[in-house]
Amino acid sequence: MVVVSISFGNTLASVPDIAEQHLQLVLLEGGKFNNRQGPKLNPDLLISKQVKYEYGFKKETFVDIGLPITTLAASDTFALIPAGPFQMGDTLGEGSNDENPVHTVNLSDFLIGKREVTKALWDEVRAWGIPRGYTDLPVGRGKAPDHPVSGVSWFHVIKWSNAQSEKEGLSPVYRVKGAVMRTGETEPTVNSEANGYRLPTEAEWEKAARGGLIGKRFPWGDTISHSHANYGSYRVYDYDVNTARGYHPGYESGANPYTSPVGSFSPNGYGVYDMTGNVWEWCWDWFGSSYATGVEKDPQGAISGLFRVLRGGSWYDHAFHCRVTNRYWDDPLDRNNGLGFRSARGCQPKTSSHE
Repeated sequence: MVVVSISFGNTLASVPDIAEQHLQLVLLEGGKFNNRQGPKLNPDLLISKQVKYEYGFKKETFVDIGLPITTLAASDTFALIPAGPFQMGDTLGEGSNDENPVHTVNLSDFLIGKREVTKALWDEVRAWGIPRGYTDLPVGRGKAPDHPVSGVSWFHVIKWSNAQSEKEGLSPVYRVKGAVMRTGETEPTVNSEANGYRLPTEAEWEKAARGGLIGKRFPWGDTISHSHANYGSYRVYDYDVNTARGYHPGYESGANPYTSPVGSFSPNGYGVYDMTGNVWEWCWDWFGSSYATGVEKDPQGAISGLFRVLRGGSWYDHAFHCRVTNRYWDDPLDRNNGLGFRSARGCQPKTSSHE
């Protein structure tokens, strides 16, 4: 099989030569080329334009095949959400007014974390960032290392995302007056050319949560039980078919939060876990009381506001709040133990340049 190796810095990566827009990058150990894939290693890396073909062990000359600088692909940690339109909003006519009007949204392709950010990952990035200028990242809360981090504000998540980007040699997305945002609570701007980690927009979150299904209430279908998600089954809805009421009995132990390890339930059609329950997930957008009308392309939410969007429900929320169209909001400074997040990245730019 033809394998493309891509050099960046002193490191080489290899990918299968596949007839798709997004190449599956595999970082090789020790920066040395071989033709074996390393599935345990992180493939989400900035790549250069200088490539060579490998036919078995025969090395050919370097050629330029016109790869976008930040061509990215699905990995063990990120799911690729394909470009294209979807119907955003309350298609079943049972939600709150702010879930309307139902409208068409066209999104560019993007990557979203398959799992919520864990306490272990939060701690790792925080420890790296504190001595490098990210001095006000909190410890955060978490039931265990493999549970989602909680008790982090929207501003904390913005700065942590920049720290993770810098830690991995990526371009930070969020800036204040042109400088990388590392501390403080000033509203940031977005560097759309950056290839680092960020929060998903609300539209990206809903498309990812739907998992490719059309007109369904949840990421898997129209009913919910504790076999599907970690949520509070304590209010009666026809679509809550759990046989007992209360918190999830498998996780209601010790002090709250009664979170579950990330990825404890089956993924949706895009391979994304826990889009319902566990912890509320911060999105980038300011909260608006209704959606815009007409077709939207890569919307970023309201121009301004007082609150930032939360999606997905949590371990203590009932079924109504766990629907894929349900919207919630909170002060971006709030940091209660039901608030967490998952990361996203863009698949861009679409034009190539030589390095």
